[in-house]
Amino acid sequence: MRDESSAWQQSQTQTADTATRPTTTVDLVVPVYNEEASLAASIETLLAVEPSLGTEVTIIIADNASTDATPDIASTLAARHAQVEYVRLEQKGRGRALSRVWQASTADVVAYTDVDLATDIRVLDPMVEVIRSGLADVAIASRLQPGLAVDRGIKREIISRCYNRLLKVSLGVGFSDAQCGFKALSARAAKELLPQVEDTEWFFDTELLARAEWAGLRIHEFGTDWTDDPDSSVDVINTAWKDIKGIVRLRTGGRTRVQHEVPAPNTGAQILHFIDVGIISTVLYAVLFLLGVQFVSDSAANIIALLLSTIANTALNRGHTFGVRSPHHRLTSQLKGLAAFGLCLAFTSAGLAVADGFTGPWASVGTLAVLTLANLAATVVRFVLMRTWVFARGSHGRSHPASATAVDRTHNDGKDIDHV
Repeated sequence: MRDESSAWQQSQTQTADTATRPTTTVDLVVPVYNEEASLAASIETLLAVEPSLGTEVTIIIADNASTDATPDIASTLAARHAQVEYVRLEQKGRGRALSRVWQASTADVVAYTDVDLATDIRVLDPMVEVIRSGLADVAIASRLQPGLAVDRGIKREIISRCYNRLLKVSLGVGFSDAQCGFKALSARAAKELLPQVEDTEWFFDTELLARAEWAGLRIHEFGTDWTDDPDSSVDVINTAWKDIKGIVRLRTGGRTRVQHEVPAPNTGAQILHFIDVGIISTVLYAVLFLLGVQFVSDSAANIIALLLSTIANTALNRGHTFGVRSPHHRLTSQLKGLAAFGLCLAFTSAGLAVADGFTGPWASVGTLAVLTLANLAATVVRFVLMRTWVFARGSHGRSHPASATAVDRTHNDGKDIDHV
């Protein structure tokens, strides 16, 4: 039976540790554009949520060029509440507002939520905690994990899921929901990533997360309930088109510059993953060879099967074995992988020479067995080449983040402007 006294003492110790650790400061940005109808109620809702012990949250209203009464309402809220600040930018762009305010922030954690509060605000505390503990550099809310209460139309649900699947295929990313309006970053991650993010509108979130993942930063997802805003002013079609252009830009020239070496899987994991891929590639080779000999010579079938299985092997090992997530330099990796093709061709050609005298109904099976052994013999050499050459972790150029743009943040007036 559990010792209740011991449990009580442990609880008291944990509470004491929480009370004595340094306060974690959080800048929670609410980007707005012409939100006079909902701004006050949303900010009051955020203020009503008590942050966890040891966390100090400042709510920053980032107004990107509103033309209605939003500036007046925001200024009033900042004057009324000490933990509310107001920033005015004279250019539109949700991404621009977030980037400017985050780069000017001195908080330990920067975060944002959409003004409609469609995402459950209670997810902020676990987000901050996972970053504060060092278990993650970036924390995001996700509407696309199973078992969540997500209330939105079929059209937007399908578009969202298709978009995130497109990201996985085109950019090689692993996160499930790029566009959910609730994210948090450590100060270090923000300073490293933000100077590299070019988009200033809705693609900002996707670019930020893709660059974070390519840089080897740890992204933690929190499944969250979500309620669609029926009055959302987002132009889905126009936004989708801009997102596609953003994907093309990242895919063709958006390589991330990192300030640290991206961690690779440890050697034991690499060996096991390499074996997994090797089994798949061997089976693929066998199937292709047996199909090929029905139409072409044994030598031609061997070359075709080996070439296609090598391409598949390199692609699978790139992500599964050696943890390379960026879509960049895939062609270079394939060209290096084809050098392994030359090695395997030499092994299997020698195997064909050995099997040249096989006759009878089992000749093809015997030939396949010899070629399989030749492939297995080349496996060790192929692993060494991939580890030390094809996917070798070289030194990355260190980036020099641009200085953050200064942004005035005030509590009590509506004259906030950005300035350099």
